[in-house]
Amino acid sequence: MKQLGKARAIVAIGAITLIAAACGSGGSSGDKVAVGYSNGGGVGNGFREEQVCTAKAEALASGKVSTLTTIHRNTDAAGQLQDIRDLIAKGVKAIVFNPNDPEALNPALQEAKAAGIKTVSVDAYVTDPDTYNLYNNQVEYAKLGAKWLFDKLGGTGTVYYMRGLAGHPADTDRDKGFKEVLKDYPNIKIVPNADGVATGWDPATTTQLITEFISSGQYDTINGIWTSGMDSQVVDAIYAANKKPVPIVGADLGAFVGQLTDPTKYPGLEGAAVTNTAAVGGAGVNLALKLIAGEKIETAADASQPNTVLLKPVLADNVSDAGKKTLDSWKVDGLDPLWPLGLKIDGWTTYTPEQAVACKGPGE
Repeated sequence: MKQLGKARAIVAIGAITLIAAACGSGGSSGDKVAVGYSNGGGVGNGFREEQVCTAKAEALASGKVSTLTTIHRNTDAAGQLQDIRDLIAKGVKAIVFNPNDPEALNPALQEAKAAGIKTVSVDAYVTDPDTYNLYNNQVEYAKLGAKWLFDKLGGTGTVYYMRGLAGHPADTDRDKGFKEVLKDYPNIKIVPNADGVATGWDPATTTQLITEFISSGQYDTINGIWTSGMDSQVVDAIYAANKKPVPIVGADLGAFVGQLTDPTKYPGLEGAAVTNTAAVGGAGVNLALKLIAGEKIETAADASQPNTVLLKPVLADNVSDAGKKTLDSWKVDGLDPLWPLGLKIDGWTTYTPEQAVACKGPGE
């Protein structure tokens, strides 16, 4: 394993979160600014927690953020709409958020614009024309994993389709990508139904779903599993039930990559991990500061929404020599096993891996 000081990843990933109370007089202190962050779900999920920590780390490393106000809770779109309004009332200069819905937050985002506040959506997009979006290309994420799995099965078989949080833009995009690939594989059958089963990106829910699936006898009828980042829990349940593993696709979370690279503890396990940039948290703070400074931002021409920065995912498997080498290169000592392994995004984050793991923002 690589030490944190030498950590590197093919695609960096990370997390956002801004903490503390904003200052008065527009939330600035000297030439520094106050920033707000809203995460409306997935509390306890390694991806979301890492987002929070990389946001803190970037705010600290930038030297440009005076205070951080973070609202990090499980809520619905209506609740997050209020959270953003609360951040506006605190007088922050920018709000970075992981959206619960692509359109429901738009009224508050327009209120932020009217107040001169820059807004940045991370991990998924919103349709507000004045908000910048920065996220992993989730359609491509799903396509990479689905194609690998369907090819691994020789184009024939039954796949258990485990999705994320119903209604979340990233989950919607992944479903789109999955189904686009599925069209080219008419002999692949999807269970429990064409739209899959939602895990809510919650480890406990995922464990319950796969345990019930195994107990019902349905596991014995499938040939592969596609997961939306809730993966190590599925693998653990399969081995705990003394079942033969089927090929599985997951994300580049530490625990899952550890399973894929440990043939002694997980004999016969074949799978692939797709990178998902949790460091969009830190990158979102970086982007917000650039917008405040009036910098020109290069955006993607092929994105579904304007003002979008798209990050490209990468797949690595444990069945090819190149894939095994890549998986090993992602490992980082000292990282929470439920966190994605990439801690940085080249050109978009400035903190060190140690700062991300420390999870401290300005004043903490």
